[in-house]
Amino acid sequence: MPNRSSITEFLLLAFADTWELQLLHFVLFLGIYLAALLGNGLILTAVACDHRLHTPMYFFLLNLAFLDLGCISTTVPKAMANSLWDTRAIAYEACAAQVLILVFFVGAEYSLLTVMAYDRYVAICKPLHYGTLLGSRACAQMAAAAWGSGFLNAVLHTANTFSLPLCQGNAVDQFFCEIPQILKLSCSDAYLREVWALLFSGSLASGCFVFIVFSYVQIFRAVLRMPSEQGWHKAFSMCLPHLAVVFLSVSTAMFAYLKPTSISSPSLDLVVTVLYSVVPPALNPLIYSMRNKDLKTALWKLVTGCV
Repeated sequence: MPNRSSITEFLLLAFADTWELQLLHFVLFLGIYLAALLGNGLILTAVACDHRLHTPMYFFLLNLAFLDLGCISTTVPKAMANSLWDTRAIAYEACAAQVLILVFFVGAEYSLLTVMAYDRYVAICKPLHYGTLLGSRACAQMAAAAWGSGFLNAVLHTANTFSLPLCQGNAVDQFFCEIPQILKLSCSDAYLREVWALLFSGSLASGCFVFIVFSYVQIFRAVLRMPSEQGWHKAFSMCLPHLAVVFLSVSTAMFAYLKPTSISSPSLDLVVTVLYSVVPPALNPLIYSMRNKDLKTALWKLVTGCV
């Protein structure tokens, strides 16, 4: 049986058996990828160029746009190339790099969403201390902590996953190198080490989720005490996009990894994986710009200025 040292490449999941369907998948992924590049690129440019958006909230949004671009660029271009050139192969080293980079971006994004919840908590519940608690140095440190935690998490999982002996072939049942799918290829008595690492990361993610929930409980309590409808509107305009992004990311990821095995199938797994790894980076710019007047104004100035 093949083991880790004898495998030089993995075979990713093919989208379809016919060239026409493969071309259709290429076009769909290309459209989603271009939408993500355009939306996140506009946010990055608008926040960087408009001095009115040089605030902690938009600083964290700029970091989120960077992470979304990195996340979707790690998986989708390779999937499009495989569909266009009718191939499934990915080199062993490229697969390990894909796992490292993807886990890094996903972990850092979830940590950043936790930091953004804290930003909204301070802005609404402790507005008089906002400048003190969220100064430029504090914002930089929190963003660096989010990126650093994602990197450490990625190194831990990549090192554990690719140190396991692989006894079940080299066919990965997904369109990118995903840790659970690679674990299926490992020996039955060797994958427990990575399972413990996954449990550790799950505990940290649960802690972040509890912090986000606690922050929003305090936020909604403060909002309900506001006397004016204008204050309500401003608070909800600030919080609802972030809540929508958190719900989209958490719900799709939880369904992907916690769904019962009785309803699992290759087609369902593929759809769910697309929902949690491809759709959020494309939708996040739209979610954040829908109810944000300042951001929409900056984007409109940017677009009209370029035209």
